[in-house]
Amino acid sequence: MTSKENQLDILIENGTVLTMNKECSVIKNGAVAIKNDKILAVGSKDELADMKAVKTIDAKNGLIMPGLINTHTHAAMTLFRGMADDLPLMAWLNEHIFPAEAKLNAEKVYTGSTLACAEMIMSGTTCFCDMYLYEDQVACAAKNAGVRAVTGEVLFDFSSPAYGPIEKGFEYTRMLAEKWKNDPLIRIAVEPHSPYLCSADLLKKANEMAHEMDLLLVIHVSETKDEVAKSIATHGITPVALLAETGVLSPRLLACHCVVLSENDISLLKQYDVKVAHNPESNMKLASGIAPIPLLLEKGIGIGLGTDGCSSNNDLDMFMEMDTAAKLHKVNDHDPTVMDAKTTLKMCTIEGAKALGISDLTGSIEPGKQADVIIINTRKPHLTPMYNPMSHLVYAVRGSDVDTSVINGRVVMENRELTTIDLEKIMADARQCVEAFI
Repeated sequence: MTSKENQLDILIENGTVLTMNKECSVIKNGAVAIKNDKILAVGSKDELADMKAVKTIDAKNGLIMPGLINTHTHAAMTLFRGMADDLPLMAWLNEHIFPAEAKLNAEKVYTGSTLACAEMIMSGTTCFCDMYLYEDQVACAAKNAGVRAVTGEVLFDFSSPAYGPIEKGFEYTRMLAEKWKNDPLIRIAVEPHSPYLCSADLLKKANEMAHEMDLLLVIHVSETKDEVAKSIATHGITPVALLAETGVLSPRLLACHCVVLSENDISLLKQYDVKVAHNPESNMKLASGIAPIPLLLEKGIGIGLGTDGCSSNNDLDMFMEMDTAAKLHKVNDHDPTVMDAKTTLKMCTIEGAKALGISDLTGSIEPGKQADVIIINTRKPHLTPMYNPMSHLVYAVRGSDVDTSVINGRVVMENRELTTIDLEKIMADARQCVEAFI
């Protein structure tokens, strides 16, 4: 393979490849060949030795793996990081976050989302699912940063500072779907906020739009005991049962949080093949509770991991989220065997991709998939020695250990240097935005 026509764009070599394919194959002294935006081949360095590339990246005996997938966040909320800490969910939302969001505009959302993209790239996340305001700006920020994203405008019964009345919200969502159709990085979702902020009519209309346009449907569900209690008091059934009654449960639904679930709720999630986005750090910080993830996994329900927004976490580091998730459920279940490293890592890679409906594109290192690949620098004291790479990735690696990130075949960070974002400028812009919220 020496002709220019057959030349690779990128060859990543000299590292241990964690493919996260069906067998979770691990290739020591491995290599990944990238042509255009796709993975052309993966194998040992010797097997790919004849391949010539425009650019060769030396992994320096580190770990080569799929980029992480954040299945639930609110990117622009980086601007609210630390604004209203140590408060219950409803007080946090109604007394602080909603008033601050009323002061947002498209420019601020773009700034906060670009800052989020910088943080995610630098901590190994190559794809995120976002629910927020002015989502066209979130999509633009992700596109310009070179990050893969599933984005959707939040819909609720009251007037939005971004689009006004709910009718305009559906128009905005349709505009997003048409504008970003067939984009290589951006996908659009329909995103009603929650059963407690959305009427049955709104939920039905959102579901119909998602099915009509073949889009993911994303919603917050059963995040707190109070939410579930109010649903039972108002409707006589739980939020999950309410979604079932309104016809919203389906394989295209991503239910975020799912902390407080009854046996019937779990049966419904399984029956309709609903996917769940688990956000342990946010749930812990807001004292919302602990989602029954080991039980959901036992039932065969698909689970992805997410950080939620920076105002309730307060970071976007998915390696830290994995560590928290694994340990939280071990101590909660009094069982050190639950949420083992492989299971937890899959939630951030291939299972996260399945939750977003994009496992045909990303989530594993396999020929034909989009080239979303990161390299972990393991030449560090806290990563020495290494008996089990997956164990290290869940329990020891930090986001700051990510050395290089490739998304859709494009190098967006190399040797810890961002190539698509002016980091100093975006941090300065974010600091300036804060003046509006004080």
